[in-house]
Amino acid sequence: MSSPPTLPRWATRGSLLLALGLAIVVLRWTVLAPAPVPVRVVRVDRGHVEATISNSRAGTLKARRRAKLSPAEGGIVVAIPKRRGESVHAGEVVLALDTRIPEARLALARSELAAVRAERTRACLAAERAARERERHRRLAAQGIVAADQLDQVDSAARVAAVTCEAAQASAERAQAAVDLAARQLDQMVLRAPFDGVVAELSIELGEWTTPSPPVIQVPAVIDILDPTSIYVSAPMDEVDAGKLRPGLPGRVAVDSHPGRHFPGRVVRVAPYVLDREEQNRTVEIEIELDDPAVSSSLLPGTSADVEVVLETREAVVRIPTAALLSGDTVLLVDDDRLVERTIAGGLRNWDFTEVQSGLVEGERVVVSLDRAEVRPGARVRVHEDAEP
Repeated sequence: MSSPPTLPRWATRGSLLLALGLAIVVLRWTVLAPAPVPVRVVRVDRGHVEATISNSRAGTLKARRRAKLSPAEGGIVVAIPKRRGESVHAGEVVLALDTRIPEARLALARSELAAVRAERTRACLAAERAARERERHRRLAAQGIVAADQLDQVDSAARVAAVTCEAAQASAERAQAAVDLAARQLDQMVLRAPFDGVVAELSIELGEWTTPSPPVIQVPAVIDILDPTSIYVSAPMDEVDAGKLRPGLPGRVAVDSHPGRHFPGRVVRVAPYVLDREEQNRTVEIEIELDDPAVSSSLLPGTSADVEVVLETREAVVRIPTAALLSGDTVLLVDDDRLVERTIAGGLRNWDFTEVQSGLVEGERVVVSLDRAEVRPGARVRVHEDAEP
């Protein structure tokens, strides 16, 4: 009886190697397979997309009406009717100085004015009498009763009296000017609010001496008054965007004191020049006023602010979060449980959304968690879908 045929040794070895390879492949795709990468995705939808530009450096909240006041005359402070943080109305006294000396000057000037006016009255009455006397002598001279020499003397006396009257009138006017000056100096012993506002700063107290503020020499202000209804944002924009900016464009303002909120406003001014500062980018300043005056009044001048100017808006367009974009306008989509890469044609975009003109359709899922190296085309993923894009 013959024995069964046996396989060649090489065939046996090949079979073993094939079985081992198959086992490795099975293990590689089952037990040893890498865990799916967790990713966050957002479905492509329709909505509005804006083209915007933002400030290159932090902007600043400012008050359009702000007055830093100092008395024009020196003196001792005797009254401060309004304190820091209190409201004031236009024309209301906010600081008063001791008025005893300027009141005495005014009283003296008025006394001198009364004396000069009395002298003017006397001189002008004398001039009127001299003029009448001259007319009388002229009539007598015409009748040959008065000599020509005597008429000449009377005429000279009348002219001297007239000049004396004019000088007295000039002295009276000068004395009146002295009274007006003393009254003006007395009036300057008080500071009045130039507009309705709030006392922002007060750097003097009762009993202290305040130094006058001459027109040329800069003296620190003692009272700072601002109008909280005139708040606006001054923001530097990059010079490359200067051609896109114009008054009337809508914008949004964000301030640190109100995190997560954006206040609508409108561009009211674009500077007619580019600001060139050493070691800084060249910028053009814009001013934005908020739409809601109540919000403006609640914001503090000096606060930093970020602005976003809306250049164009499109409604009901296909869009994706801008965070889903990779370089070259590519995105990662989820196909079953794998990531695939696709190139899109983008349109309007800002920090939040990008318009998709082609390359995606509504409902497709794009990855927005792109901050890990393992998130790449071909990776197996576990999807967490965001409720909102």
